[in-house]
Amino acid sequence: MIDRNIIVAVTGASGAVYAQRLLQILNQKQINIHLVISESAIDVIEHELGIKLDRNNISARKLLGTEPHNVFIYNPCDVNSPIISGGFKTMGMVIVPCSMNSLCSIANGIASNIIYRAASVTLKEGRKLVLVPRETPVTQIHLENMLKLANAQACILPAMPGFYHNPKTIDDQIDFVVAKILDYLSIEHEINIRYEHI
Repeated sequence: MIDRNIIVAVTGASGAVYAQRLLQILNQKQINIHLVISESAIDVIEHELGIKLDRNNISARKLLGTEPHNVFIYNPCDVNSPIISGGFKTMGMVIVPCSMNSLCSIANGIASNIIYRAASVTLKEGRKLVLVPRETPVTQIHLENMLKLANAQACILPAMPGFYHNPKTIDDQIDFVVAKILDYLSIEHEINIRYEHI
């Protein structure tokens, strides 16, 4: 089913924990996850999450911390991957975290790996593309590329946690960003981040 397929790419920006939490929730909902992890992201995951992944045999179980359901992992250099075809139907794609190198490459039509190519296909097919940059400060070049992508109907969703839900832990802040991603994709979730009027 189209609404049960989603592409998730993890690139080499700080914020691997956002990817991990998103994957855990999608896995709980038994959505088919088509996962691509860049070379740089593998290093970030080890540094930030303490999870050492085998580059030649990435373990979804290790990354998610639980038994994976329907997680399909692709090598970023695999040009025969189905996710780079417009005929591969999905509900969209999330790049989380999204490095500025990835964002700028996609904005300028550079398709040097299957992450960028899948993002390009997602846009051309009119599907939802969510980019989650975690970089600060940003330059005029970054902003111009974000605007270019927003004009192409991509969702620029920076990892900017809010405070109106009275977070008590770092996990609450992580969940805030992940809930925003799920909301944009119209995926039901149980994370309570709704604004309560005083």
